Amino acid sequence: MTSDQWEPAAFKTRVDEILHGFVAEEADRFAAIDPLLDPVAEQLEAVVADGKRLRAAFCYWGWRAVGQPDNDALVRAAASLELVHAAAVVHDDLIDDSPLRHGRPTAHIALRGAVRRRPRADAAARSLAMLVGDLLMALAGQLFATSGLPAAYLARARPLWSVMARELIAGECLEILRTGAGPDTAASLKVIRYKTAKYTVEQPLLIGGALAGAGTRLREGYSAYGLPLGEAFQLRDDLLGLFGDPELTGKAGADDVRGHRPTALLAETWRLAADDERERLRALMGRRNPGAAELEAVREVMRGLRAPTRIEDMINARVGEALDALNEFDVPTHAVAALTALTQSAALRLS
Repeated sequence: MTSDQWEPAAFKTRVDEILHGFVAEEADRFAAIDPLLDPVAEQLEAVVADGKRLRAAFCYWGWRAVGQPDNDALVRAAASLELVHAAAVVHDDLIDDSPLRHGRPTAHIALRGAVRRRPRADAAARSLAMLVGDLLMALAGQLFATSGLPAAYLARARPLWSVMARELIAGECLEILRTGAGPDTAASLKVIRYKTAKYTVEQPLLIGGALAGAGTRLREGYSAYGLPLGEAFQLRDDLLGLFGDPELTGKAGADDVRGHRPTALLAETWRLAADDERERLRALMGRRNPGAAELEAVREVMRGLRAPTRIEDMINARVGEALDALNEFDVPTHAVAALTALTQSAALRLS
């Protein structure tokens, strides 16, 4: 993709080639230490096999919107953000005890085979998965530092990595601390902002902009656009988690109900519910293995209260806020067109 026209499929192919090649080499080096490490190395590659590559795309257009041209080294640097995402996914699936991702067993489930004959096999598999996530985060920094961009460019963006890591981990901690607490929409939105919104849209844009030497006004614009869009992205994820087609999402639909997660969808449902409906929800939420009938009962309560419609309204409001901010950007028209398309991809998706 060397023209100004945004070609998402071509960009995804470029990012995939970088990620798959880089991680395959690192997995081989890791497995060469001892044959016992083979299953762990396989998970390194499995975790990065799929993805929409939105974070890399936002970083790329954070760079291009400043007026910089297409650049292979920049794409390599942008791809490093997908390794941050891969690390976050492994840790998030572990924290939430999610069994599926992209239709395949999550890392801590897949790694049970490597330790099935050992004492406390499940705990051992979870420990291995945690270390897979840790290694992916380290590899993200390595890929960024060796992208081929000038050292002065990398130095401008490096402080943002600390901010991104701090905010991402804070969001994960807040979700854990809020789980099981009284549903609260404002608190849920704060979790969304720090756990997902910032590292999905805002920080990739800011990192791309910093690499390109973006000025203060444009950086402020990136935040004004990126934060509401990132929140819309996660609100959509909340809806898809319970109301999406598992064949498309590749995830288990029971996760949010089983984990009693502090989602905005649950918080809005609780806010709108009468006492009898809250009693019904209490009886359904947090069950270890909710069946299809129990999940449908939760959906029935939510639909009756029009809670999904409330979340759709929140998504649409945030998309509108993001597009309003985008229209204030003083950037090339092809950058505006690409970011507009990415807005739709992030917020109006089916998986």
